[in-house]
Amino acid sequence: MTYPPVTVVVATFNRADYLARLLDSLGKLDPAPAAVVVVDNASTDSTTEVLEAARVALPVPLTVHRLPVNAGGSGGFSAGVERALADGAEWVWLMDDDVEVLPDALAAFAPWQHKYRCLHGRRLDHNDEPFFWQHRFNAFLGVHFPVPGDVFVNSPVFRTNVACFEGVLLHSDVVRAVGLPDPRFFINGDDTTYGWLISQREPVVYLDEFVLRKARPQKQIDLGVRHLNDSSNLGRYCGMRNRGHLARYLMVHGRYNRFGFGIGTALTAAKELLRLVAVERTLSGVGSLWNGWRQSRFLLHDPDWQPMPALDRGTERTA
Repeated sequence: MTYPPVTVVVATFNRADYLARLLDSLGKLDPAPAAVVVVDNASTDSTTEVLEAARVALPVPLTVHRLPVNAGGSGGFSAGVERALADGAEWVWLMDDDVEVLPDALAAFAPWQHKYRCLHGRRLDHNDEPFFWQHRFNAFLGVHFPVPGDVFVNSPVFRTNVACFEGVLLHSDVVRAVGLPDPRFFINGDDTTYGWLISQREPVVYLDEFVLRKARPQKQIDLGVRHLNDSSNLGRYCGMRNRGHLARYLMVHGRYNRFGFGIGTALTAAKELLRLVAVERTLSGVGSLWNGWRQSRFLLHDPDWQPMPALDRGTERTA
């Protein structure tokens, strides 16, 4: 079987040990990827040494793109995808630095790549248990909701309208049409919005194939219909602030409803408060939520805000 060429794009920041495990797993992929691009978000740990060792150990070309400052996951993926496309990538597989790939992942994707151009595989958590990831985005509220039950009971493909940068596989033409991931998000909500933007053009799917394992343990509680993980004050701030960016994208597509979006913002804040109390057992992050909401109000009315533009097929390398 002929496998489509896939370039792996990794965004990393100060997780050298996890990055080393990921790069080791990438070297065991069969079939192998066409190339690997790692965006180093100005790490200050031993990431540079890990990447130098990987240049020798990996059986495929490794490009290291080091940013002068930490641009967050959003900025890292934006820069990494841009670099991969400039180098001629046909498919890009995005992932964080704290996962490991399963050896037959690309073989699992291959039968579906002729039909879909935005795909996700299933994930295992660090205990090798299935990780819950099945959501759909509600544009009226501006919130994605978990879909309960076995979504693969009748089909090996689940149609969704959100993405996850921890494992989404994208055809380069999709990126050219939608534009690069928006680096202004920094973290939190960037992939959900990007998947929704793609879904306005073509199918976004979740496959009944395990392709990744989460290497980093996280505090979490099981709510029955989904898991609620721990977060950080930066994540909380960005999550609330980025609702301003999300609202602007909804406006661009004529899908923004002020009343519904306000309810969605209240639901988002309530979820974060539940996360603080039930998972992290603290209220110290309330101020971050408030500050993020205030910033979202500015973005909502910023006259200079513009969506990320589509890319020309002839885009030249910028790094």
